[in-house]
Amino acid sequence: MGRQASIRENFVGEGHPLFVMCGPCVIESKEHVIKSAQALKAIFGELGISFAFKSSYDKANRSSLNSYRGPGLEEGLRMLEYVKKEFDVPVVTDVHSPRDAIAAAEVCDVIQIPAFLCRQTDLLVAAASTKATVSVKKGQFMAPWDMKNVVEKLKNSGKEDIILIERGASFGYNNLVSDMRAIPIMQNFNVPVCFDATHSVQLPGGCGETSGGQREYIELLAKAAAASGADCFFMEAHEDPSRAKSDKGAQIAFSDLPRVLKRLKRIYEAVRENA
Repeated sequence: MGRQASIRENFVGEGHPLFVMCGPCVIESKEHVIKSAQALKAIFGELGISFAFKSSYDKANRSSLNSYRGPGLEEGLRMLEYVKKEFDVPVVTDVHSPRDAIAAAEVCDVIQIPAFLCRQTDLLVAAASTKATVSVKKGQFMAPWDMKNVVEKLKNSGKEDIILIERGASFGYNNLVSDMRAIPIMQNFNVPVCFDATHSVQLPGGCGETSGGQREYIELLAKAAAASGADCFFMEAHEDPSRAKSDKGAQIAFSDLPRVLKRLKRIYEAVRENA
């Protein structure tokens, strides 16, 4: 069996159609998360692309103590559960502790390990013990071949549905660079590799108390990753990124999504036709 992982009734990986994890960086309110899910389901449905709705109940890694973090675990999971049932879509969120991993997996189809926590053994083992697919973001401080140890921790703890996410590497102060060689390198571990097109344009801490971003390069990097054979994509999106409560510089506007996704789908399919 080639590299693949299941997300509810969907599969991502070798030989499977384009799949995208997409949604606002953080849950801003119940009304906002519902409106966002409704808008995204319409966009992806029109394009015939499968997606999972992503949003965070707690952004634990903030530049400032005063930054908005989200509604918290219990309230946030209730909102994600509502979205899952109301719109019949898989849901994704990130977790920061073994306790959170167990709780989130009761609701979410995918639980995501943040980049800064990708080496935390207790968190990985807890995530592996759940029924959810586990996606792990490659740390900005790690080489792609070092993620083999992360995969082995998960597999040795009983998890088969694993996705690795490339999201750029630290490159001097407040900057990241995306090395597309990381995609085939991590695919050699026989797991699907997802490209995070929005966090890859982030400028960590670049605005002092918040992170900045260069959203004008989201499409460019996404297309490069598709041409490099990425198995799926991660994109944080917002109806009005300039008003977002988190990562406003590195989210794509709903209005820009259809254009970007159409181009991404064509490249994704062309690469597989010629494989």
